[in-house]
Amino acid sequence: MRVEDIKIRKVLTNVEEIKIDGGKEISDSKQHKRVAVCAVIENPFAGRYENSLELLSDWGAYIAPILIKKGLDAAGLKPEEIESYGKGAIVGANGELEHAAAILHPKLGKPFREAIVRGLALIPSNKKIGGMGSTLDIGLNHKDAAFIRSHFDSMEIRVQDAPMANEIVLGLVITNCGRPHPRVGGLTVDEAKFEDGLR
Repeated sequence: MRVEDIKIRKVLTNVEEIKIDGGKEISDSKQHKRVAVCAVIENPFAGRYENSLELLSDWGAYIAPILIKKGLDAAGLKPEEIESYGKGAIVGANGELEHAAAILHPKLGKPFREAIVRGLALIPSNKKIGGMGSTLDIGLNHKDAAFIRSHFDSMEIRVQDAPMANEIVLGLVITNCGRPHPRVGGLTVDEAKFEDGLR
């Protein structure tokens, strides 16, 4: 089986634009946008043990830039405007948690970073096994300095009719902002050096 043969049943894009939070309007000149893009795919290894999961790893690398472009286009954002990111997957009941790991970890990171310009920090990730309509909170941090506290956040993904038992939901999240009114201190965007992915 080739990467191109993996069937995508649907793609779901969710764009949030935050205007008021905690009763206070967003005063920044930019629009605060958070975007989640999910692909529902047929799990080629559902119901059986497979020693090599390289096909899923290759598929993750293949689909990441396509999903990110969909998300950017839907939100009207440019790659250079992205500030934080995260990734996650929900595996249907006939799959394994390792199937989510195979999609998310070995090869997806590099094309994800290339699609948004740079990305020095570790991409937060989350995974679970669940049924149709399961939710997953995907953790977020600043893409170039993970210690920027204002960007510690998460975004929920949910596809009403997925994953079916033989499916996987892959979710990628990007934002052009941190939390709406950060006030818990810590390293700020203006103080960060953007050298090591941490500070």
